[in-house]
Amino acid sequence: MSANKIGQLQLLQQNLQNISLQKQQLQGQIVEYESALKELSGAKKAYKIVGKMMFAASQEELTTDLSEKKEVAEIRLKNFSQQEEKLQQSMEELQKEVMEEMKKKK
Repeated sequence: MSANKIGQLQLLQQNLQNISLQKQQLQGQIVEYESALKELSGAKKAYKIVGKMMFAASQEELTTDLSEKKEVAEIRLKNFSQQEEKLQQSMEELQKEVMEEMKKKK
C-alpha cells in the first residue's frame, strides 16, 4: 500500500517541478512585457516584428497588444500558483499518511 503512495508522491513532486518551471517562464515573460511597455512609452517610433519581418506600428496598438499579453500571462501565473498550492497540500497530506503507515509497521 505505501509503495503505491510513494509512487503518487513522486508523481506529485514531478508535477510540482513542472508547474514551478512554467511559473518561472511566465514570470520572465511578464518582466519582458513590462520592460517593453516601459521602453515603448518613451519611444518616438514603434515597430512590430512578425516572423522575420519588421513593420512600423502605432504606439497605441503595440501598447494594447503588449498589455493584453501581459494580462494573459499574469492570469496564467495566478492559475499555476493555485495549482502549485493544491499540489503542495496534496503532497503534505500524502506524506503524513506514508509516515503514519511506516510508524505502524515498526
